[in-house]
Amino acid sequence: MKKVFRVIGYALLVLLVALGALLTYIKFALPDIKVGEKLTIDKSPENVERGRYLASSVTVCVDCHSTRDWTRFSAPLIPGTLGKGGELFDRSFGFPGSYRSANITPVGISRYTDEELYRVITTGVTKEGRAMFPVMPYPYYGKMDPEDIKSIIAYIRSLQPVYNIVPASVSDFPMNFIINTIPKVADPHKRPDPSNRHAYGAYLVNAAGCIECHTKADKGQIIKDLAFSGGREFNMPDGSVIASANITSDGETGIGDWNEDAFVNRFKGYVDSLYKPQVVEKGSFNTIMPWTMYGKMTREDLGAIYTYLHSIEGIRNPVTKFTPPPLASKG
Repeated sequence: MKKVFRVIGYALLVLLVALGALLTYIKFALPDIKVGEKLTIDKSPENVERGRYLASSVTVCVDCHSTRDWTRFSAPLIPGTLGKGGELFDRSFGFPGSYRSANITPVGISRYTDEELYRVITTGVTKEGRAMFPVMPYPYYGKMDPEDIKSIIAYIRSLQPVYNIVPASVSDFPMNFIINTIPKVADPHKRPDPSNRHAYGAYLVNAAGCIECHTKADKGQIIKDLAFSGGREFNMPDGSVIASANITSDGETGIGDWNEDAFVNRFKGYVDSLYKPQVVEKGSFNTIMPWTMYGKMTREDLGAIYTYLHSIEGIRNPVTKFTPPPLASKG
């Protein structure tokens, strides 16, 4: 019997050593993604403008890397905060840790070379080789045309510097180990010709990360069989819950009965010269959807997105878009 216990003890010891070795490898050897070859960034006005358009209206980098006014509908950006970072995404929002958006103005990214910026945007690996939690949807940016990523780099290099020291992000256990396994080598795709509306729409939908918010998730991972059918819930600080819309072609619960003009105008209404974001009372419905940012996309780009979304098989999924805070619901 002693021999049996001895064998079991040795087996457990070997298992613990192997587990320790694995955790050590994950913690200190990953992510193993090298910086690419030296980049040549075109900083022409045309390229900076392309980057501005992408970062402000498609990839909406400025959404998370600025400060939004949550007292107004759709939380428009507060003037003077463009790119300063510091927005908090923590456990109250369902994240496995405390994550802060970086300062992406020139003073915040001055230590980065262009190649290092390209790596962090497309793979989530920082200058220091640390893995970022994908609050920033770098897996989608890694599929974009390298020229578009370069344009974004040119644009953020041109921003007005804002001095803002951002606290470090921290992952809870076991995410502090898992996070190192998330970054993958970028898989870039050339931007399709806009005349191919379906392919170009798919490219824009990927760049905007639409699937991430408009798909239910299980333990932080989207359920791909439910892609774009909405219902992903977002816990707001006031205790209310917002759920994303179904944007599949289902005619009853999605956008199947919308024509292209209705879809495009839904966005464009938020950038009309007469539109002023209304004040949202505490406990009332607001949205994380940055309508005023996406609304600045061209009608052609929004039309391409419509074409692609309408090609997706409809999924019937009724969504309750807003659940008020407990006290508000009782009142």
